[in-house]
Amino acid sequence: MILVTGGTGFIGRHLVARLRAAEPAADVRLLSRRPLAAAEPGIELVGDVTEPADVDRAMAGASVVYHLAGRVSRNPADAAQLYRLHVEGTRNVCWAARVHRPSRLVVVSTSGILAVSEIPTVHDEGSGYKVELVGRWPYYASKLFAEKLALDAAARFDLPLVVVNPSLVLGPGGGPESTNRDVALFLAGRIPVIPRGGLSFVDVRDLATALVAAARVGRPGERYLLGAANWTFRELAGWLSRLSGAPVPRLHAPSTPLVLAGTRVLRPLLGLAGRAFEPDDVSIDLSAHFWYVDASKARAELGFRPRDPVETLRDTTNDLRRSDLVDSEPGGEGEPRP
Repeated sequence: MILVTGGTGFIGRHLVARLRAAEPAADVRLLSRRPLAAAEPGIELVGDVTEPADVDRAMAGASVVYHLAGRVSRNPADAAQLYRLHVEGTRNVCWAARVHRPSRLVVVSTSGILAVSEIPTVHDEGSGYKVELVGRWPYYASKLFAEKLALDAAARFDLPLVVVNPSLVLGPGGGPESTNRDVALFLAGRIPVIPRGGLSFVDVRDLATALVAAARVGRPGERYLLGAANWTFRELAGWLSRLSGAPVPRLHAPSTPLVLAGTRVLRPLLGLAGRAFEPDDVSIDLSAHFWYVDASKARAELGFRPRDPVETLRDTTNDLRRSDLVDSEPGGEGEPRP
C-alpha cells in the first residue's frame, strides 16, 4: 500500500495519477481533509496530517510514503497555521514512520530554503540554508524547520527518508488557487510591474515523475533540487505574453523599497479606477530575489529530465484560459492541504 499525504492537492493529484498509471492494481491511501472529486477503486481517503492518531492509522501497512501535505501562503497572519501544518505535520509523519517502518519515505520540501539570494546565483544542494533571509517569510521558515526536523529524525531513527526540493510548481490542473496563481494574475492583467528578480520553476508532471524516482532510487538522507528553468521575471513575462497575447507590464521595479513606496500610491489610484493592484508587500519582497536552482544532482541520480519550460507555460496558460479560471478570484493555497 502507498500512502500520500496531501494527495488531493495540485501535486498530489498528479502524483496519484502517475502511481495509478504505473501500478493500476496498487492500493493508494490519501491522508487529506479535502474530499475526493469522485470515488475511485483502490483509493482510500483518511484523516488529517496534524492529528498524530490519524497519521499513525494511515501509515499502518504502507510500504512507501509520500509526504506532500502543506499550504503556500504569503500572509504573515498565517504563520501559526503554517508552522502547525508543516512542522507538526512532518513530526507526526516521521514519528509514525519510526513505528511502522515503510521501505521509503519521500518528503516534499521547497527549493526556496536553499536557493534564494539577493543577486543572481545558482544554488545546489550544498548551498546551505538561508536562515536569516527566509526567516522573515513564515512559509519558507516553516518549510525550513520541517525539513531540518525530517532529516534529523531520519538520522536518529534510521528512516529511509529522501527529500525533494522543487522550485515553483506550474502546470495544468492547478487553477489560480494553486502555485499557478501568479500566472493567472499576469493573464488577467493584474500584475502592473515586472519585478527585478528571477525564479526557477518545474512542471508538476515532471515533479510527479521525479517523486516516484526518488522513492525508487533516491539515496536516503539526501535532498534533490528540482528546477527546469532559471529566468528573470522579465523573461517569464515575455514568454507568457508571446504564448497568451497578454501585454507585458510597462513598469519595471527599480528596487524593493521604491516599489513598496510606489504601491502606497498606486493601490488607491487603481482602486479609484476600478482596478486592483494585486501583489501584496510580501510578494513584492520575494520577487526582488533570485531563486535559481542547479538540478544536476537530480538529473544524475533520479534521471530527472524536465520538459521544455515553454511547454509548461503553454499548457498552464491554456489550461487556465480553457477553464475560465483566469477571471476568478485567486486564493493563497499552492500545495496540498493536509
